[in-house]
Amino acid sequence: MVYGISTILSRLLNFILTPIFTRTYAAAAYGIFTKMYSYASLINALLAFGMETTFFRYLNKHEDKKQQVYNNSFLVIAFISILFLITGLIFTDPITKWLLNNNMSHFQDQRRYVQYFLWLLFSDAICIIPFAKLRADGKPFRYSLLKFINILSYVCFSLFFIYAVPAIIKHNWPSAHFFASFFREKWIGYVFIANLAASLITFLLLIPEFLKLELKFDKPMFKTMLAYSWPVLVANLSFIINENLDKILLDKYSTEVQVGIYGAVCKIAIFMSIFNTAFRLGAEPFFFSHAKNANAKQTYATILQYFVIALAILFVALVANIEILKLFISRDAAHRAEYWVGLPAVPYLLLGYVCLGIYMNLSVWYRLSDQTRFGLYISLVGAFITIVFNMVLIPKYGYMGSAWVSMAAYATMTIISYILGQKYYPIPYNLKKILAYLIVSTVIVFSSFFLFNRNIYIGNAMLVAFILGIAYFEKKDVLKMLKR
Repeated sequence: MVYGISTILSRLLNFILTPIFTRTYAAAAYGIFTKMYSYASLINALLAFGMETTFFRYLNKHEDKKQQVYNNSFLVIAFISILFLITGLIFTDPITKWLLNNNMSHFQDQRRYVQYFLWLLFSDAICIIPFAKLRADGKPFRYSLLKFINILSYVCFSLFFIYAVPAIIKHNWPSAHFFASFFREKWIGYVFIANLAASLITFLLLIPEFLKLELKFDKPMFKTMLAYSWPVLVANLSFIINENLDKILLDKYSTEVQVGIYGAVCKIAIFMSIFNTAFRLGAEPFFFSHAKNANAKQTYATILQYFVIALAILFVALVANIEILKLFISRDAAHRAEYWVGLPAVPYLLLGYVCLGIYMNLSVWYRLSDQTRFGLYISLVGAFITIVFNMVLIPKYGYMGSAWVSMAAYATMTIISYILGQKYYPIPYNLKKILAYLIVSTVIVFSSFFLFNRNIYIGNAMLVAFILGIAYFEKKDVLKMLKR
């Protein structure tokens, strides 16, 4: 609950920035924002090197060597991150040219963006294992507070550059001359500076965790950790490819305007992403710690069933109220039509997130059975679908093609994971109920959006009927659990 509430609050603060950004920046400028963060997500996964999951697994396997696990995990990421930072700073110009597709008209600005992100990615990567240690040590309040401070700092710095600095200059308040000497109104680079400043604050607040490190490297343990982590790395990287490569390929095969529209409408799906993230933060340590219990598999099956119910209700609720949620993308008349044209992609994106949440839950089988190579294979299939079909569909259908491919990739990964899991680590999932809830919610969503033209009253009436139906079919099981 603590992870869930804090994650929701933090992500909602971030979500508040979306209408501010889309009001301030045109779709082309917002396309730069979307593109840079898509690349950052890919690199973040690479720098993490699968060590977060490995850290939790090895704490469970080597309870007498927790310090060595912490040291090894941190030192691996620290080494990779330092190497990345140095290499990136040396090759900043070639990286900038590649990002601009050799269009040199915005070279200096893009060069600055690259430098900001090099430091941003480095500082975020260094903090991965200290944050994981807070979760492993059962300190959700401190973990959540630091994450909340990070997002709040980012929001405050962003608002400072968007509103405060122009006001200071306009009204000639103290320090107006200083800001006027360099400030560029509506420059997207200030958003990246705000994020970097927030990350540095978080780094400073994590110093107590850094001080618990010992610069000792356990080589024998490292070899086994590496064997476990590299399939997780590739799986995570493939997952991030599925999540972000569509935006990168949109930039390559379409326009920055298309990237900006797609990036903006993706923000409506942030609520589903929040739910999945909150679940993962709490469930990942629980799955590992609960694995030795006699009734573990039945527990995992029960968790998935009610997780799917929650996902299905959220899925229907978001689309039923999309006429309200679209105002968070942009309520500014000047940019409204420019962004709202992308709304038809939202149901497909949300269904993709539903499949992703189920896949995250199903992935417990290969993590607990130390068969992480299967996670690698499944993710590679998803990445293949993402890459090939985006290249085929984007030139013709633009961001709609990306939305369809995202949904198809996650659905395929979910199906493969279920089939393999039942073979190698069978868990007694109630497949009939799960499929029934998924099919009914999907029919309601697409009827609400396309058949009833996003009518908020009809959509919410179907939502209420759906919830009442779930309550009727689940009441017996809920009563049994309450009695037990």
